[in-house]
Amino acid sequence: MELFRQFDPTELIKRALAEDVGQGDVTTAATVAPGQMGRARISVKEPRMILAGGIFLEPVMRMTGAEPRIVKLAPEGAELHANDTLADVEGKLAGLLTGERTALNFIQLLSGIATTTRMFVDAIAGTSAKIIDTRKTHPGLRIVEKYAVRVGGGHNHRHGLDSGVLIKENHIAAAGSVTKAIESARRLAPHTLKIEIECETLAQVDEAVKARADAILLDNMPLEDIHNARTMARGVTLEVSGGVTLDTVRAIAETGVDLISVGALTHSARAVDISMRIEAM
Repeated sequence: MELFRQFDPTELIKRALAEDVGQGDVTTAATVAPGQMGRARISVKEPRMILAGGIFLEPVMRMTGAEPRIVKLAPEGAELHANDTLADVEGKLAGLLTGERTALNFIQLLSGIATTTRMFVDAIAGTSAKIIDTRKTHPGLRIVEKYAVRVGGGHNHRHGLDSGVLIKENHIAAAGSVTKAIESARRLAPHTLKIEIECETLAQVDEAVKARADAILLDNMPLEDIHNARTMARGVTLEVSGGVTLDTVRAIAETGVDLISVGALTHSARAVDISMRIEAM
């Protein structure tokens, strides 16, 4: 995935290993002979999952001294099912065991995000809407969590506060009105950045359209108001956010909105269930 290639995960993996290994893996040192070789198989225990984060396996095991040889690794974005083999890796057994939890943590978390995202994407199939993420990510993990959303078929919203103008209710309160907030943003923001504003009422939508907002975020609006907003804001990108669930997302998409942002993709995705079993060689 292009997004991930722009990011070097080395420092992230180092921090994760330092947290888990500390001064050393005491149990492995006590039970595994130096230089002993082994094979590890990672298996799926979910009825259905979308793999993301498998690319962490080799660098994690390399950093723990496993000198890994990846025999098999399912591709990113692969749909896997219970009892499928996600990966087979050979190497020094001590390194495989020391890196097990860190590698699986990355894969379980990111695959959980990708799997949840795919469920939302599947739910709106055939509509023109896109599922997008939010900034509701775990601190320090945003770039990899947003990567997992893309693996699951979703799209990314802002990566940070510097990558776009999104005027929210508190910004409107500070500026004095929807119109004043948009005008102030237009004076400051480069022409390359679109100006999006959050609206909680149809009156605010009307004001935002008249102030020539590039995009409008409809926050926690009932379905009827979303329909009306689409009629009022022809030619303006419309995003819906707030309380979107798998039960409601299809009806929202069918109103003709362009984007549906779902914080739960990252802040509430359940880690998938996978396991690693080893054998000495």
